[in-house]
Amino acid sequence: MGTLDARARDIFRRIVETYLETGEPVGSRTISRGGLALSPASIRNTMQDLTLAGLLASPHTSAGRVPTHAGLRLFVDGLLEVGDIGQDERREIDARLAGKGRNFEEALDAASNLLSGLAGGAGIVASPVRDAGVKHVEFVALGHDQALAVLVGDDGTVENRLMPLSAGVTPSTLSEASNFLNARLKGRPLAEARTEMSAELDAARRELNAAAARLVEDGLAAWSGGGERDRALIVRGRANLLQDAQAVEDLERVRVLFDDLEQKEQLIGLLDGVGAAQGVRIFIGAETRLFSLSGSAVIAAPYMTGRQRMLGAIGVIGPARLNYARVIPLVDYTARVLGRILDGQET
Repeated sequence: MGTLDARARDIFRRIVETYLETGEPVGSRTISRGGLALSPASIRNTMQDLTLAGLLASPHTSAGRVPTHAGLRLFVDGLLEVGDIGQDERREIDARLAGKGRNFEEALDAASNLLSGLAGGAGIVASPVRDAGVKHVEFVALGHDQALAVLVGDDGTVENRLMPLSAGVTPSTLSEASNFLNARLKGRPLAEARTEMSAELDAARRELNAAAARLVEDGLAAWSGGGERDRALIVRGRANLLQDAQAVEDLERVRVLFDDLEQKEQLIGLLDGVGAAQGVRIFIGAETRLFSLSGSAVIAAPYMTGRQRMLGAIGVIGPARLNYARVIPLVDYTARVLGRILDGQET
């Protein structure tokens, strides 16, 4: 931004703001009619310089200019004025996320729906890695060849997994395996304990009979403990992405974006990466490999506990011409409210 003089910065800002409002290429006459005391010819010269600098592009012959993704990044980082959301929107977010009796999953779903409605685009939210400690484990026989492996978490969650039983497993074997795991798992997150117990399994084979040792191994493998494979990615408001898609190329970009939204693991990875910023992060076009072809933008923020531990992340995906000034504070406030609600559910 320091390489642009005052005139270039002013013209560039006006072009980007007009484009974000209308979605149409912006011409020199449009800028001159906006109250700028320069002739259209002078404005065109500056626009040409901005185009050569890679900040603007001309989508069609003799058309106006649109900001490139690099231009949008420069605008967001150096010229965008972000205010705060209004009291009405605050009250709506508070009311819809803090519904009486709403459970964990409902709060996440409501947050994604809420953002898609208020901000446009598609609302996305990645559920947390549930790392509550283990409260109790038990193996319950369901017949001569099957057992139920039960894990109860400190947060009240219960996981039940059906397991095959090898021949000769007795009630005392089930009890022995249950006691062995309770002594080592109680109060510890399963993902952490599972990693540290790899060496202890050798000791388990010496302490337990073969059938009980096998139960211990199978139980650890069966319970997810809320690990990565059980995490949810909630996407709401895909239809919003079609509202401004008029030209064939716009529809093709939306089609590619729809395909991108099916990449659960990559999307969760992208959202998990926003935690390091401790605030709102913005990705535009090729800044993320996932959205380089669709040219989309992502505005996301982590939702945290009161102790600033990241639970997950929430955001909005849409065309690169998202209304950044409006969406950024919406995402930020929604993430903070969601964090408070889920933090309260975990305590």
